[in-house]
Amino acid sequence: MRFLGIDWVGVNPENGQKLLLSLAFVMIVVVVSRVLRWLVGVILRNTDTAGLQTKFWTRQGISLLSAVILILGLLSIWFSDPTRLATALGLVTAGLAFALQQPVTAIAGYFVVLRGSTFNVGDRISMGGVRGDVLRLGFIQTTIMEMGQPPSVQGADPAMWVKSRQFTGRIVTVSNSKIFSEPVFNYTRDFPFMWEEMAIPITYDADRAKVEAILLDAARAFAGSERDIAADAKADMETRFGVDPIDLDPKVFFRITDNWLELTVRFIVTTHRIRAIKDAMSRQIIAALDEANIGIASATYDIVGLPPVELRRGTNPG
Repeated sequence: MRFLGIDWVGVNPENGQKLLLSLAFVMIVVVVSRVLRWLVGVILRNTDTAGLQTKFWTRQGISLLSAVILILGLLSIWFSDPTRLATALGLVTAGLAFALQQPVTAIAGYFVVLRGSTFNVGDRISMGGVRGDVLRLGFIQTTIMEMGQPPSVQGADPAMWVKSRQFTGRIVTVSNSKIFSEPVFNYTRDFPFMWEEMAIPITYDADRAKVEAILLDAARAFAGSERDIAADAKADMETRFGVDPIDLDPKVFFRITDNWLELTVRFIVTTHRIRAIKDAMSRQIIAALDEANIGIASATYDIVGLPPVELRRGTNPG
């Protein structure tokens, strides 16, 4: 094919026609896909959580359908002979397997996420060392709104400056291939609640029954209980995981240590309100302990006595 005075190697009128047809076909599919995704966003703009999930899966379906149409359309344009198509696919497959191992694994991870219900948009997960809420699920990467870490895991890598499970402001992308090499922790999908604990150390001569009542009152006032959990969530948890719903009510446990008596209140709480609930509980517990004149134990040392001290004035022998 001669263009601008140059003979283009490997390009003839037939290939040029196929190239132009391919470009037009790609543009049409991309434009139609974007318009459909935009329409879905407009129709499901102000919806609840279920509507957001519907919008996400509808957009994912449009993306998958567009990718399939593109692949089939381009193959139909360029390979009219099945023999040539089989040869080309064999060469492409061998090249992809060797040079694009990570992207291919990531795409496989994408389909595993879709098929295995590993997580969804809006779920709070820990994946590839990143904790946070899923913002977007792509063919190659998952986008996560990062959150901080509680003090008990502050030594994790990467370290966080936010010392609680609240957003840090960083948007992190994680390869979908991580689901094959590392565990994925989902905090919300199967059961949108978590068990939390707060430990209060007191001296052995303090009013233990009063402290236990204070802890239980705070847990019942701000945390969840069996009555706060929907019947379908409880039934599903009991059926799938064999968890006894009786354990959903707050309860206090005692632990004896060398220095103090540790009272730990265990309660159930919604995943996205942990810090606010523990803050409210802490304020009420401190106020109630002050009112009852009960102090929180600490590692201190009491000096019970001193040896006698004698001061002698020396005499001058001269």
